[in-house]
Amino acid sequence: MIRVSLFRNRVWIAFLLIATALLGLDWWGSSTLAVRERESAERALAAEARTLTGELAALPLPALPSWVTASATWTGARVQVTGVSGRALADSAPTLPPSTTSWSSAVPITSGERSGWTVRLSTKPSEWHNGTDVILRRLLECLLAGVLAQGIAYIFSLLLAKRIRALQALTERLLDANVADSDMPHADDELGILNQSLHRMGMRIRDLLERVGMESGRREAILASMSEGVLAADNRLQVIFCNESLAEAVGATVPVAPGTPVLDLVRDPELVNLLTQVIASGEPVKRRVQLSAGEGKTFEAQAAPLAMPNSRGVLIILHDITDIERLERVRKDFVANVSHELRTPLTAIRGYAETLLGGALADTDNNRRFVEIIQSHAIRLNNIAADLMILSELESGRPAPLPERISIKEAVDMAISTVESEARVRGVFLHSSVAEGLEVLGHKIRLEQALVNLLDNAVKFNREDGEASVTAAVAPSGKISIVVSDTGSGIPSSDLPRIFERFYRVDRARSRAVGGTGLGLSIVKHVVERMNGTLRVESAIGRGSTFTILLPPLHESETQQA
Repeated sequence: MIRVSLFRNRVWIAFLLIATALLGLDWWGSSTLAVRERESAERALAAEARTLTGELAALPLPALPSWVTASATWTGARVQVTGVSGRALADSAPTLPPSTTSWSSAVPITSGERSGWTVRLSTKPSEWHNGTDVILRRLLECLLAGVLAQGIAYIFSLLLAKRIRALQALTERLLDANVADSDMPHADDELGILNQSLHRMGMRIRDLLERVGMESGRREAILASMSEGVLAADNRLQVIFCNESLAEAVGATVPVAPGTPVLDLVRDPELVNLLTQVIASGEPVKRRVQLSAGEGKTFEAQAAPLAMPNSRGVLIILHDITDIERLERVRKDFVANVSHELRTPLTAIRGYAETLLGGALADTDNNRRFVEIIQSHAIRLNNIAADLMILSELESGRPAPLPERISIKEAVDMAISTVESEARVRGVFLHSSVAEGLEVLGHKIRLEQALVNLLDNAVKFNREDGEASVTAAVAPSGKISIVVSDTGSGIPSSDLPRIFERFYRVDRARSRAVGGTGLGLSIVKHVVERMNGTLRVESAIGRGSTFTILLPPLHESETQQA
């Protein structure tokens, strides 16, 4: 802030300089003028003394006193005449001591009767100081004029300082949105022009900051809402920006404050090395990383250098590809499983066909058995192909057939009748309990097939004299609940997360023995999801399994369709 003291100091400094210069000039002028006046006075006194010596040579001795007095009056100086012995013979001011005079000139008489006499003229310096006094008065007048000028300058400095303080205060408020044009002082001088220039500049800067703030807010909103994790860090690996997705991926608490060290945020060495590599090389890097803090999730990390004013930072984006990797693994397992499932019946069919063609057709004891084996494997291949076609249809994304009203009781009765003969052969008792009037909206054939698959597994993987039951009722949530349970061997807890995968079997040997394709539960899952339902399973070793289907009731499904 500009203070008045700034100008006051300048005024006093100028005043002191002028006063010092005037005093120095006075001292120099006085000294020089005094020397010159003394020299001039002594020359004048010497000239007058020489004139008086000429008169004194012919002057009678008795007239000497009156002549000295008259000469003093004529010359305006004290006149003394001394003899050869130096004693005063006549003095125009005999009562004054010699010390009262300071400027004098003595001229001796060198010829005649009065040779050896001396005529001395002396005068006081004050009588010659008129010139010095004039100079001093002029200097004092100049000093007073300087003081007056400094006072006027001081007053103007106060006014100027006031305007500058007003300009400074307004400049500090230029970026405030509430500063209007009426607040700007208007003047035609240089400060007024400066005011207007600063105002125009402030308006431009304010508009620029508003645009930058808007763009920054929009960019941060976009980055914050991204499902991909985004992290920006400087060359010292301190956080510049971190969105919520990345914080969740690395197990950090949100929000992450700018300036947080990346090492406090990310404890995974592979990711930290990736950031360091990009900062050091300035080249983008793309790599797959698996973060230990992210529950074993796999991310595709794309890191690129980030330009900064005096250094180089790094920007990294983490894209969660855990599901993609899982799908890739499922696809590879599916291809391997399909190949394995097809290889066994095809090998059997080929082997027995070659046996028959090699002469076994004439073997009446075995040829029929060989053909029956070929037929059973052909049926197995047909079942696999049929289930694969169903899965392909369910996963194709094609619009489902128009939904229809499905009676739960009719669907359950049809499923029980389908597996009833198989249950009788294996000694498994079937039970059903379905509340009256339960209806859902969906594809009837697909729901019946899902129930058949669940009941078929409940029968095939049950113990002898075991039980399999189907119950249907309205759940407390308002959904239609269909529960299929059995008293079989149960499913290990480690296998539960994968039983709905295609071709996944808990007991592969037993599954093939009972003729399963490994696709039944996968079909059930897709059918239920196509009907906007959910499927869950509970099982324990030796205590059987329970599959629960929850479907929206008819009125809710009709509302969704509308």
